[in-house]
Amino acid sequence: MAAGLAGPALAQTAPAIQPGEPIAAPAEAQEAAQAQRATINRILVRGNQRIDQTTVLSYLPIQPGDTIDAAVLDVAVRTLVRTQLFADVQLGVQPNGDLIVEIVENPIINQVVFEGNSAIGDDKLNEEVTLKPRGIYTRARIQEDVGKIVELYRLSGRIAATVTPKIVQLDQNRVDVVFEITEGPETGVRSITFLGNSAFSDNDLREVMVTKQSQWWRLFSSTDNYDPNRLDYDREQLRKFYTNRGYYDFRVVSGISELSPDDSAFAITFTVDEGDRYNFGEVTVVTENDRLNADFLRALLPIRSGDLYESDKIESAVDALTFAAGSAGYAFVEIDPEYTANPETDTVDVTFRVREGQRVYVDRINVVGNTRTLDNVIRREMMLSEGDAFNRTLLERSRNNLRGLGFFKDVTVEEARGSAPDRSVVNVTVTEQPTGELSVGAGFSSVDSFVLNLGITERNFRGRGQNVVARLEWGSLRQQIDFRFTEPKFLGRDLRAGFDAFHSRYDLSEYSSYDYRSTGGGVRLSYPLNGFTLLSTRYFLKSDEIIVPSNYCGTNGSGSTALCDQVGSFINSSAGYTLLVDRRNDPVRPTRGWTGSLRQDFAGIGGDVNYIKTEADISAYWGISPAWVVTATASTGYVSGWGGDPIRINDRFFKGGNSFRGFETAGMGPRDLTTTDALGGNFYVIGSLELTVPNYLPEEYGIRTSLFTDVGTLGVLDDRYTVTSTGLPDSSIIDDLALRASAGVSIHWRSPMGPIRFDISKVLGQEDYDKTESFRFSTSTQF
Repeated sequence: MAAGLAGPALAQTAPAIQPGEPIAAPAEAQEAAQAQRATINRILVRGNQRIDQTTVLSYLPIQPGDTIDAAVLDVAVRTLVRTQLFADVQLGVQPNGDLIVEIVENPIINQVVFEGNSAIGDDKLNEEVTLKPRGIYTRARIQEDVGKIVELYRLSGRIAATVTPKIVQLDQNRVDVVFEITEGPETGVRSITFLGNSAFSDNDLREVMVTKQSQWWRLFSSTDNYDPNRLDYDREQLRKFYTNRGYYDFRVVSGISELSPDDSAFAITFTVDEGDRYNFGEVTVVTENDRLNADFLRALLPIRSGDLYESDKIESAVDALTFAAGSAGYAFVEIDPEYTANPETDTVDVTFRVREGQRVYVDRINVVGNTRTLDNVIRREMMLSEGDAFNRTLLERSRNNLRGLGFFKDVTVEEARGSAPDRSVVNVTVTEQPTGELSVGAGFSSVDSFVLNLGITERNFRGRGQNVVARLEWGSLRQQIDFRFTEPKFLGRDLRAGFDAFHSRYDLSEYSSYDYRSTGGGVRLSYPLNGFTLLSTRYFLKSDEIIVPSNYCGTNGSGSTALCDQVGSFINSSAGYTLLVDRRNDPVRPTRGWTGSLRQDFAGIGGDVNYIKTEADISAYWGISPAWVVTATASTGYVSGWGGDPIRINDRFFKGGNSFRGFETAGMGPRDLTTTDALGGNFYVIGSLELTVPNYLPEEYGIRTSLFTDVGTLGVLDDRYTVTSTGLPDSSIIDDLALRASAGVSIHWRSPMGPIRFDISKVLGQEDYDKTESFRFSTSTQF
């Protein structure tokens, strides 16, 4: 605003030309413009109370002696307003050349007060607002803070929250800022319904989504609060779920959220169009560089014509081509997959076009939004660093890495122009979410009778990405307390390192007349060999103690040497490794693929125990349809002592119960016929075939039914326990390595208390001394 004060002012806009008025000649217009210019003699500041005159003049882009016009005055006004120190600014030039600066200062904030808030504390609200005590008050900033508070409540599930700002005027141009908050009810998700889905049930699709239906047991979770931003992410998750299972043209037609009349919960309805199931058709590679052989690149693709269409395979193919081109010296390549759908044959032709792109380097990487997570935790998941060649594929994989951490509700990775045409800036914006969980559970099973679980886990300890787990489990069979710590990026590399400390007790008197206690700890180190193979190494040191009833192993006792030789305490020092390969299409409910592992432990690095234990297992999945899935599993294990050391009873294999249905826990294998104690075995092999079948119950019940058959054997005790001192077989110890078999029905229920399983079994092959059961009820805790 520029206005004259008691004298002619410099006009900022030219006056309008009236009809019939003659148009001034160029010379006359120049004289008029000269008449509107003035030379400043002095600068006088009026209206300032708290701000010193020199401060005002330091911001003013005009000095005495300057010749100014209306445009210069306009720039001066805007400059002073941008300081946010003044509520009003007026400039005018007196006839004597004095520049009068008339200002009205913005108030100073005395205090910021929140009223009506209970769900969110003052400390959290103070972190969000920009208005602070002793700061400058402006209307724009208070409106901005209102929006931030409303957004904070919206993210916490209170859609109906309202905020009314009020200003209390104080003396000396000070104000109190009061935010009156009406929090409203917590807005949950009453139901999530799908229309148009036939290949997958509503319950299958709900498992894919991050948003969950509100349930009473989700006390410490915020995923059952309504958040429209999270629903956008759920749409993408649904699309990815379908396109990874052959549904190329799947789309979410609409997503409708309806708020109940009492504003307490939303009912969410997704209408989807699944489309047909597609296979890959013709897959080709086209290159613009003769030095990149298209046929060679085609052979590297993990895609074959006739395979089921999977969108993840496209990403894997782009990665493979990018790596191959980089290995050939072409780091700046652009790979664009082009799709051609053939609805008549339900196939998708894919053409990968490989061409050299513009050479662009990463100038810098900016990380914004992480209030708790440290910068280096985010940067180490980035597959690009400052100075690297820019690569969109690696940029997208970096975003997926950050999302996979589970620390952030939303992750945005964007590219911006850098300081030069060949420079690019990467902006990483994250929105953090809670990472701590409290697990409390209690239950009853035919295995452990009463079971109580209490656990605390923090997946982002101290904002460093570290995982900390503390767990307490108490039951009639097993009592255990353990603590686990994991550093996901040990020494700044792709190494997962951690340590464990534990104390456990197993009361096995019902099965084998002994009580087993173990106290110790260990260290772990894991390294991914590739995208689906993980190598883990470990070292554990523990003290094992075997306790038997009094007089059980005495002169008149009935206990066998296979158990009595192990009574007392022993130090077990062991090192081992696990090689895990996971090629399943889904880690939760696989319908295709396989997974296998090989585990070996070597005991005898000091201590009192010497053995080599080897175990291997493999599982394969065939999906006949979404409701019919065949699972075949095979596992085997062998432990042998060295240095003349026998295998102790706590290091042997025990099978039965959940590991071999139809038999009690430790119900099969070598046994002392005198005491009926299970003695375990040094070798086992078990095969299982399971068919998941539809049970025609509503999906929201979370009940899955399968038919199974288990076949296997367990045995091979050390000779010193099966042969007497005379060299004859011990008639009281039976170890015949006989084949056992069972079949039945398993019912899995995802109950509010946790996963529960019912097994109804019929034993098809057994020995007279085996202990069998026809029904088992067991529960487990996912922690």
